[in-house]
Amino acid sequence: MAGLRLDAALAKLLPDYSRSRLTSWIKDGSVTLNGKSAQPKDKLIGEEAVTVMIRPSEENLAFTPEEMDLDIVYEDDTVIVVNKSAGLVVHPAAGNWTGTLLNGLLAHAPELSQVPRAGIVHRLDKDTSGLMVVAKTLPAQNSLVQQLQARTVKRIYRAVANGIVPFDGKIDTLIGRDPHNRLKMAVVKYNGKPAVTHVKVLERYPAHSYIECSLETGRTHQIRVHMREANHPLAGDPVYGNPRHPCSDVAKEAVKAMQRQALHAYRLSFIHPKTQETVSFEAPIPEDMYHLLSVLRLEAGLDSSLSHEEEWQDKLDAEDDDDWNEDDYDVEVVYVRD
Repeated sequence: MAGLRLDAALAKLLPDYSRSRLTSWIKDGSVTLNGKSAQPKDKLIGEEAVTVMIRPSEENLAFTPEEMDLDIVYEDDTVIVVNKSAGLVVHPAAGNWTGTLLNGLLAHAPELSQVPRAGIVHRLDKDTSGLMVVAKTLPAQNSLVQQLQARTVKRIYRAVANGIVPFDGKIDTLIGRDPHNRLKMAVVKYNGKPAVTHVKVLERYPAHSYIECSLETGRTHQIRVHMREANHPLAGDPVYGNPRHPCSDVAKEAVKAMQRQALHAYRLSFIHPKTQETVSFEAPIPEDMYHLLSVLRLEAGLDSSLSHEEEWQDKLDAEDDDDWNEDDYDVEVVYVRD
């Protein structure tokens, strides 16, 4: 090793670790040369004593079980249905290597360590609340992935949108990376993936609408992007919303208090991988979104208690909204791809 830089020598001595990682250890003081701190570019002359303190990578820590207060809606030996809280990241990634739903699931059900991605088959945005299904076995994971690909998993969301959404309908576009901002998604004309969202208007307020969205596809930020394309972005959306949306001061304060987009995964239906029966679950509107709706209803002179929720559900169940038959809509197509 005589004549080599320290980082190059360590790369030969410890081939299981990348040179960039070894370099970061040297800079962090985890490597000493003859008992003293060193620099990556230091040249070796031979016979030095090198000590390396191995540090676990953030990626490895990402799959460490962490005790977490999870809202488990249903669980058996095959699947877990969890009601994810707003603010909880689903899967570890840069900037969020720990404290994710995956970490909590591994602590709740250690057997998930034997299933890829701890059984997670679909995701919700960090600040979107609501239902997710997790597979506890490989066969269950394969079944759920196939159902998602076949679009037989039904996902119903409740949301508050800016403005008066005029009618029910379908938004059908291509979604891809925003050509002007690679950190965002957007409706694009070319090189995007097909995305279809069905929208029902549940109630209208002076400057907002309470809507229900059903996904045919599951693209990144799909509902948020589609509602922005329809000129009705979700209230409070920090990425795709309109912070200057004209509304009353009390409504603005209620939206601001949420500190997130008003979007909740309300209902989830799928074919149980083991019993082959269709199962459905619902998660009540979370407290922050409930408060926003109460304020909007009160402002509109309506009952702010949201006791009408059961009336809506009876009506929607009677319409068999899970099928989302396009012939039932006042307007079948809002946006149609050329």
